Amino acid sequence: MELKEFEQTIGYSFKNIELLKNALRHTSYANEHGVNSNEKLEFLGDAILEFVTSDYIYKNYFKLKEGEMTKVRASVVCEESLFKVASMLNFSDFLYLGRSELANNGKTRPAILADSVEAVIAAMYLDGGIEPVTKFIINNLKEGIELASKSVGMKDHKTVLQEKLQVHGEVHIEYEIISESGPDHNKSFEAQVKLNGKVLAKGSRKI
Repeated sequence: MELKEFEQTIGYSFKNIELLKNALRHTSYANEHGVNSNEKLEFLGDAILEFVTSDYIYKNYFKLKEGEMTKVRASVVCEESLFKVASMLNFSDFLYLGRSELANNGKTRPAILADSVEAVIAAMYLDGGIEPVTKFIINNLKEGIELASKSVGMKDHKTVLQEKLQVHGEVHIEYEIISESGPDHNKSFEAQVKLNGKVLAKGSRKI
């Protein structure tokens, strides 16, 4: 697909289109074609992403404590969150991957897609400065930040379950992975929780 279409999707037109091409080049492609990969841009993009989200959280969620702000930031500056952004903006349609990665479904791998978002952030910053990149980051992560800010003080599910089960005294709780299936980039796990040796509940999840 044409990169102009990608620029429309991300809401930014590059003055230096080579920066964008570099940001979309995975190492596997770079090695095959003797060009620069997006690894250095990922490094810079990660730092820019952390700064912009930190600044936004600090200025808009001043009631949160320092530790809570850190947790909110961590929930959006992570592979899962960036993978969602990449999927929503169809990054996979524009990535340059080598033959080996293409054969192994590299265009659907969360790590590759998340890294490409960081690289594009860096390319956008180098091309246009902090203003357009801030707009891109906040537009795509604002909803996640809001959700995280509301749940930051909540207890995790294991803690809640343990507290409820221990109301009448000490109990023995076990968590077990009982099966897994699917390829490495899209695995499904089935787990169960036991109470005093008896199965209390089962559940499954894709990761």
